[in-house]
Amino acid sequence: MNNLQDFMISKVRVKMIKLFFTNIEEMYYVREITREIKEEINAVRRELDRMLSAGILKSEQRGNRLYYFLNKKYSYFQEIHQMVVKSTGLGKKLRKFRRKLGSVSFIMFSGRFVRRLNPKQGKIDMLVIGDIVLSELELLVKAEEKTLGREINYAIFSDDEFDFRKTRRDPFVMDVLYDSRIMVIGNEDDFVERNPLGV
Repeated sequence: MNNLQDFMISKVRVKMIKLFFTNIEEMYYVREITREIKEEINAVRRELDRMLSAGILKSEQRGNRLYYFLNKKYSYFQEIHQMVVKSTGLGKKLRKFRRKLGSVSFIMFSGRFVRRLNPKQGKIDMLVIGDIVLSELELLVKAEEKTLGREINYAIFSDDEFDFRKTRRDPFVMDVLYDSRIMVIGNEDDFVERNPLGV
């Protein structure tokens, strides 16, 4: 399964899920949505009704406009958000070109990065673990920086260095492990597990 389209029947719903979950702090009114996703207004209204009744979205009247926004308490909010992050933008490119990037063990995005917020001082947007071809990674990152209109802060560690820092409870790595994140490549349990070196 590589795309949201693989398990969603409606093309309009896929576009709307992508719009809302790549801009999770935003609110949209109907005509804004139709402009953003380039679909007919009636199809958008139908999907909005379905997404409201399913609990994915909430709505709020402001002046003479009805705005729609994500319900962050929706039961499958995290799961859908992860799928959108992995199947769009930089997440999609990193997965698509994984082999060109070298031997990749893990790539994770910070929670702030996927919410389109700037990182706090001393924090990163992305952590990459493995034997990485830096030039290939830089190409993908630079393209995404143009799209976002800002620099992406990231760190790269070899597997051994990451394991060593986890074992030593390095403050930088502990910050990463305790902060919210989305795994783009690699297993969450393996990422956080702390093994003695060489085991």
